[in-house]
Amino acid sequence: MNKPLEAAREPAVEIRFGQVGLAQVRIRTTDAGAILDELTGRVAAAPHFFERTAVCLDLSALEKEPSTSDMRDVFDAVRRAGMLTVGLAHGTAAVDALARTLEVPVLTQFRVQGKASPVPTVKEPAPPPKAPAPPPEPAVLHTPSLMQHQPVRSGQQVYARHSDLVVTSTVGAGAEVIADGCVHIYGTLRGRAVAGARGEVTARVFCQEFHAELISIAGVFRVFETLPPELAGKPVQAWLDGDDLRFARIGG
Repeated sequence: MNKPLEAAREPAVEIRFGQVGLAQVRIRTTDAGAILDELTGRVAAAPHFFERTAVCLDLSALEKEPSTSDMRDVFDAVRRAGMLTVGLAHGTAAVDALARTLEVPVLTQFRVQGKASPVPTVKEPAPPPKAPAPPPEPAVLHTPSLMQHQPVRSGQQVYARHSDLVVTSTVGAGAEVIADGCVHIYGTLRGRAVAGARGEVTARVFCQEFHAELISIAGVFRVFETLPPELAGKPVQAWLDGDDLRFARIGG
């Protein structure tokens, strides 16, 4: 008796898209030895966070376009330090070509910061005055905040897309809360908090009881070992001041 296996067979693969945490590493040299030394130190300082973590390389700070050979050496240095390069940050056409040669993706989630060229202005005669237009209807300025009322436990991740994230409970060690806007935690923060996930430099992190493993705002981050110890257990806010991530006690 023939079995109808072909009709009932499940697909061999499933493809799903989701929020994936990636670290961005901006390199200022292709000196593989220098990169290995610095990354090894970073991994040693926080092995629970950096060891075997996936990273995206940003080449925008290099003085000249790197060669394929240079980048293979850089990839090897990153791997020997304990991290894994999974792609290059979106940038120039040369970066796209380099990524194809190296057989890695260009990650559009990470875009290099370029300077816009000034646009010349042309003076035109002022138009005749018009009758005042009626006031426009009020517009929705932003997406409402995502509310999380349950504890975020180890291994869980909560992501507020295009909005703030408000956690009215705790964030446990090994958990991760992410928002494109600000992160507000009205409880204990023992895990990782990421604000400005899409590059919003004015985003902030607020928490009632500060024991964070990592704080990140617009890609600038600090891990537990480098966080101010005098703020442990206190209500704290974090914000960006240029390229520096700063911390202060709330109400202090």
